[in-house]
Amino acid sequence: MESIWQKTSELPRFGHQERDIRTDVLIIGGGIAGILTAYMLHQSGVNYVLVEKNRVCSGTTQNTTAKITCQHGLIYHKILKAYGLEKAQQYFYANLAAFNKYSELSKKIDCDYEIKDNYVYSVSDRKKLLDEMNALSKIKCSAEFIDKVNLPINTMGAIKFSNQAQFNPLKFLSSISKSLNIYENTFVREMIGNTAVTNYGKIFADKVIAATHFPFINKHGSYFLKLYQHRSYVIALENAANLDGMYVDENKTGLSFRNYGDYLLLGGGGHRTGHNGGNWREIRAFAKKEYPGAKEKYFWSAQDCMSLDSIPYIGPYSKSTNNFYVASGFNKWGMTGAMAAAMILNDMILEKANNYADVFNPSRSILKRQLIINGFEATKSLLTISKKRCPHLGCALKWNSAEKSWDCPCHGSRFAEDGTVLDNPANAE
Repeated sequence: MESIWQKTSELPRFGHQERDIRTDVLIIGGGIAGILTAYMLHQSGVNYVLVEKNRVCSGTTQNTTAKITCQHGLIYHKILKAYGLEKAQQYFYANLAAFNKYSELSKKIDCDYEIKDNYVYSVSDRKKLLDEMNALSKIKCSAEFIDKVNLPINTMGAIKFSNQAQFNPLKFLSSISKSLNIYENTFVREMIGNTAVTNYGKIFADKVIAATHFPFINKHGSYFLKLYQHRSYVIALENAANLDGMYVDENKTGLSFRNYGDYLLLGGGGHRTGHNGGNWREIRAFAKKEYPGAKEKYFWSAQDCMSLDSIPYIGPYSKSTNNFYVASGFNKWGMTGAMAAAMILNDMILEKANNYADVFNPSRSILKRQLIINGFEATKSLLTISKKRCPHLGCALKWNSAEKSWDCPCHGSRFAEDGTVLDNPANAE
């Protein structure tokens, strides 16, 4: 099971750590957030090291659908209602700055970058769309309400953001990572203050950035309460429709569509990790009905960290950790989310003010409805009798028959049948 990006890209290889290292900044995690942060620090002339426990981009980054857009579902109505106009504008302009940075860099990189319109549609709730349009008007964001979209499903309409983009993320990251100071197959086993203990020695750092998808230090930041993980599934179809745009359901369990070359990338079947869901079965049934002449060429799955309020956590890891930073909880919008994180963290390392950082503050209030749901899931799992338990915090594992893995419904760790860790926060069998 490999994504279309893996099949069409070749990433550079990096050696592992060979001796103790001293650096100004240590970045832990070699996905898109870590690599973009390393790139920004490299451009700023900062002394840094990035370590990745496996190969770079071997996790969520290689399984994205790679839409570059400031439109993240129906997010702006939520932020406006919860935090007010200033925070909603901060979120929009942070992602707009990230979008513009991709546009600038992609002019110099062969990464199949294409300008496309983006559509968020609803199959059941027109009022949600109208509420979002009202929020977008208040923050002065240009958008268009569309009554009918070019999809083989009935909708209540859609909101269109013109001139967004899509690309091949691994081609892009392959290009910008070549000159970076990266160590692969270097696993951080323990943090002692700002010193990382790896399988090859120690890394002494003045400042540390955790870009590990799910933050791995439990005693600070309460990320085991503030995050849960969600799985989604994709198939690449040959001889299917060219939709000339990017489309996603406002419901995170709905369908998404985009083209890449001669392929239609059809996503859906989503569910909370450790729960049952439609997986590939659901989207294959849809493809068989709506695109009967198409042929499936690739299939893959992804796992995303979801925050309590649909806004990523970017900034100081916690109030009590000095010179320790985090980037996580991109809520399925990791392209602009990761770039925004890299830009914000670069400014923080350089001790420069950033106009957008406040909305992403990881220490903002956690008194959200999702917190109760996360707590219930954890309690139920901890009380479940099972021989298979997650080493992260002891939750009972559930068998995922579609992907042949043991999954944790609490925090999203996943394990192969032989116990090998597939997804963190667990780091041991």
